[in-house]
Amino acid sequence: MTEGRKMFLSVMAIFLIYAAIFILFEDYDRSEFSPFTEPSDWHLIIFSLIVMIGLGWVLHRYAQHMDKRISREQAAKENEMRRQLTNNIAHELKTPTASILGYTETIMEHPNLDAETKRQFVERTHSQAMRLTALLQDISTLNRIDHAPDQLMKERTDVSHLFYDVVQETAHTLSQRHQTLRNCLPGDIIINGNASLLYSLFRNLVDNAANYAGEGARIEISATEQPRQWEFVFEDNGPGISKEHLPRIFERFYRIDKGRSRALGGTGLGLAIVKNAVLLHGGSIKAQSADPHGLRFVFTLKK
Repeated sequence: MTEGRKMFLSVMAIFLIYAAIFILFEDYDRSEFSPFTEPSDWHLIIFSLIVMIGLGWVLHRYAQHMDKRISREQAAKENEMRRQLTNNIAHELKTPTASILGYTETIMEHPNLDAETKRQFVERTHSQAMRLTALLQDISTLNRIDHAPDQLMKERTDVSHLFYDVVQETAHTLSQRHQTLRNCLPGDIIINGNASLLYSLFRNLVDNAANYAGEGARIEISATEQPRQWEFVFEDNGPGISKEHLPRIFERFYRIDKGRSRALGGTGLGLAIVKNAVLLHGGSIKAQSADPHGLRFVFTLKK
């Protein structure tokens, strides 16, 4: 039901109740209903009906204009968001695409390049192709969440085992950066959810911490069971981020340091996926500054 229709029905209901009281109990001294015996009573009914019809027509017209205005504002807002998103996607795609074209064209135009230079160019091309693949995968994930959330099948998912897989898959990267990941999750976290999306949620949190917490950082995750949900705390002891950036870090393509983010291979969509995955599973999420420094995510997932 639209906002205009809600307003129309609410006002008309109030008017009808008032009219009924006014007609049935002609004044506040009458304590019970009595038949209409005087012509003035019927005149009052006819007058009330005319007023009600006129008021209803005016309110109906106003409700229609109100709904149209709200629809136009929402459409304009959605168009602006789409335009910004399209521009951001085009900008993010431009860098790896240009790099891939540049390296491959150099190899093609200079067939006599030494083997070592060719190897370096191929490695760089592969790295940019992987970045492009990651970006497209993240865009695909967000599109599924935005446009087909009902088609995401939910099933009984062992989150404890799922996160163990994330730990195993990220162990090499964390080791290279001398980072440690402490898994304090209980062994019995079962959630009715989408396994693929839950994996993306936890994997993006770990990747984000690995990329930005810094050399030698400590990362930790824990969970507390509540009657209808699990509450998770994911934190690191890295440099953290300024408080003014905290409300915006879940926005798509929002970057605190654009140059550093791209250099580390981030797509700018990881935390947006995290937030949308949490919301899709009936939870909430917030980012906080950890004590004495670092970044903490507190989020819930319904059982």
